[in-house]
Amino acid sequence: MNKAYSRRKFMTGLSTSSLALAATPVLPTLGNVLIQNKEKLAILGGDAIRKKGRIGPAWPYVDDQMVNAIVKTTRSGIWSRIQSATGNVPTFEKEFARQIGAGYSVGTGSGTQALSTCVEALGIGPGDEVITSPYTDMGTISSILTSRALPVMVDLDLTSFQLDPEEVAKKINKNTKAIMPVHIMGVPANMERIMELAGKHGLKVIEDSCQAPFAHYQGKAIGTIGDLGCFSFQASKAIACGEGGAVVGNDQALMEQCYTVQNRGASRKGRNETIGPKYRMNEFEGAILIGQLPGAKDRFLKRNENAEYLIAQLAGIPGLTPQKKYPGTESSSYYHFAMSYNKEHFNGADRGLFLKALNAEGIPMGSYIKNGLHKEPWIQHVLGLDEYQTMYRKERREEYANSLDLPNCDKICNETLISFWGSGMLLGSRQEMDEIVAGITKVYENRDSLNKIKTT
Repeated sequence: MNKAYSRRKFMTGLSTSSLALAATPVLPTLGNVLIQNKEKLAILGGDAIRKKGRIGPAWPYVDDQMVNAIVKTTRSGIWSRIQSATGNVPTFEKEFARQIGAGYSVGTGSGTQALSTCVEALGIGPGDEVITSPYTDMGTISSILTSRALPVMVDLDLTSFQLDPEEVAKKINKNTKAIMPVHIMGVPANMERIMELAGKHGLKVIEDSCQAPFAHYQGKAIGTIGDLGCFSFQASKAIACGEGGAVVGNDQALMEQCYTVQNRGASRKGRNETIGPKYRMNEFEGAILIGQLPGAKDRFLKRNENAEYLIAQLAGIPGLTPQKKYPGTESSSYYHFAMSYNKEHFNGADRGLFLKALNAEGIPMGSYIKNGLHKEPWIQHVLGLDEYQTMYRKERREEYANSLDLPNCDKICNETLISFWGSGMLLGSRQEMDEIVAGITKVYENRDSLNKIKTT
C-alpha cells in the first residue's frame, strides 16, 4: 500500500462505503458490470470462480531486514531482555506504545500472558469475579483462572458478536472486580457503555485487544480506553512473532506493577516485590516485531480499505450482514472479516451448506469458533476443585452453573457467523476482493441449488 495513503483519504473511503450501504439494495457490481453468474455451482460440477489457493500475501510477514535482525541478535549474545536496557524488547516496547498511542508498554511472552499480568497487577484473586465474553480464545478465561478468580460469562449482541453491556449489568455483584471486554475480530466493542458501567460500580477494565492493534474508537486507540489493554503477536495476528504479547496503559505506577509481575515479581530496581511468573518477551521476538512495525500501519489501512470495499460491494445481497460497528468506531483491525448469515434468504440452506459451496468456488470462509467457552468442560473441572469449593458457597456454584444459558452466543457459533481470516487475506489485490464478491454472489444466485449439496 502507498504510504501516502492518508487518514483523510481513509475516512473519506469510510464515508463512501457508508453511503453505499444506505442505498437501495442491488446486486453487487464490479466496476460498472453487474454480477449475474448463474452458472452451476462448483460443488455441483460447475467451474469455480477461482482456483483454490492463497488469497493475499503469505503470512506471517517476513522480509530480509527481519531475517538480518535475527542473525544480528543471535551473534550479539544478548538473548534476554534483562541483559540490556536498550535491547530489542525495550526498543519495541517504546515504539509500540508510541504507535498505539499509549504512555507505556510492557512486552510479554504471549497475549494470554499479557492478560494474566494485568489480572495479577490489579490485585484480582481468589473470591473475585471478572465479567467477560464466552466468544473468545481460552486465553481470555485462563488469565482469570490462573489468579483463582471466577470468569463470569455473559451473552453477546447477535450482530456485533461482542459482549452485550446490558447483560453485563445484570451480572455485576459485590464480588465483581473487573470487566474484560474482547474486541473480537479486531472490531471495537461497545466501550462507551462498558466504561459507564465500570465507573458506576467502581470496576477495573482490562481490554482484550489481542486481535485489535491500531483500531480506534471515539478518538482513542483500542487498548487505551480501559485501565489496561492487551495485545497478542501470535503467528496469525496482524503483528506477529510466533508468540509474544504486550500490555499497554497510561498509568505509570500501574504499568510498573505490570513490569514487576511479568518479571517473576522483581521490579526494575531488582527487588523481589510481589507474586509473578516469568512472562518476559525474549530478544528474538523483539527483533521480529521491531522489523514489522514500520509497515504495520500501512497494512492496517490496507485491511480497512479492502474490508470497506467488500462491505459496500456485498450490500445488495440479502441475508448477509457485516459485523455491526458501534457508533464512534473509526477503524478496525479485521483479524477476521465477519458477517451474519441468514438462511431464510438462501432457500433455507443452513450455514454449513453455504460454506461448502463457497469454499468450492475457491473462497476460504468458515465459522470461526466452534463452541462458546460456556460449553467447554473446563467449567466442571474448575467448579470441582477444592479451592473453588472453599472460596464459593454451594449456592453460588450452582447459580454460576445455571447462568450459562447464552442463546445468542450459541446461535452465533452454530448458525449465523461466517468469516475469513483477515491478517493476510485482506491484504489481497482488488482483483482478489472482486473474486470474493463474485464467489459469494454466485452462491447467492444459485441458492435454490444449495440443498442439493451432499452433507457427508
